[in-house]
Amino acid sequence: MITRRDAAQRLDIPLEMATRHGLPTTLTEAQLREIEDNPPPWLVQSRANRTGKKPVWVDLVCSVCGSAERARPKKWWPTFTFISCDHHQPSELPPPLRGAHREEIVGIGSRFIGWVDTPLD
Repeated sequence: MITRRDAAQRLDIPLEMATRHGLPTTLTEAQLREIEDNPPPWLVQSRANRTGKKPVWVDLVCSVCGSAERARPKKWWPTFTFISCDHHQPSELPPPLRGAHREEIVGIGSRFIGWVDTPLD
């Protein structure tokens, strides 16, 4: 069985949209394949309206241990230099380049910290 969240990720739609349009909490592989092969009008319209500027889902992968999850990107997220699990120490990451300042951004996904290296002017 496939969860609604997994189905939303595979269909590349927000979880809220999957709920709003009645996708059940669990689907079989055959049900999801039917939706992919014969998308309903709301899914066709959603894909046609997509500008491609912002991804629906992103893969967050820890630069230290490789732990990963898929999450919905937030508007306020900058482009991260590194992502690490919240239990790793900053010293476990490569040091910032000479002349760069490193900023820590907590609350990325369910358990990650984003790291942004910015050159000093």
